[in-house]
Amino acid sequence: MKKKILFICTHNSARSQMAEGYMNAKYGDRYEVFSAGTEVTRVNPVAIEVMKEIGIDISGHRSKLIDEHFGKGIGTVVTVCDSAQKACPFFPGAKYVIHQSFPDPSAFKGSDEEVRAGFRSVREEIIRWIDATFGPGSV
Repeated sequence: MKKKILFICTHNSARSQMAEGYMNAKYGDRYEVFSAGTEVTRVNPVAIEVMKEIGIDISGHRSKLIDEHFGKGIGTVVTVCDSAQKACPFFPGAKYVIHQSFPDPSAFKGSDEEVRAGFRSVREEIIRWIDATFGPGSV
């Protein structure tokens, strides 16, 4: 049986969506992965774009509230931004709660290319952390 992991950030638009997409693509044989937010918005188009660059399609994802995942047997919750950690310090049924904050790529300013570069940087940070935390020989 696969372990269930939920990534949470405030808007469920970029960081948690990228983490969900990467985990399902890379470790979907070991984990069932979801994402949600403390507020619902939309998946950021730049997050979709930078994930597509590495062969992962998250264009079918939608922004979801955390309560959609209550009662689904989530064993590990990962908050990926400080405001989500404050808003959701407890998730019913979770055995493990991990906080790993990443910069908010939606806050990046500059040219389109500078913003994309920022999203790519956050994507790579998320990937490195996921591989170190959930890759072979880990949790």
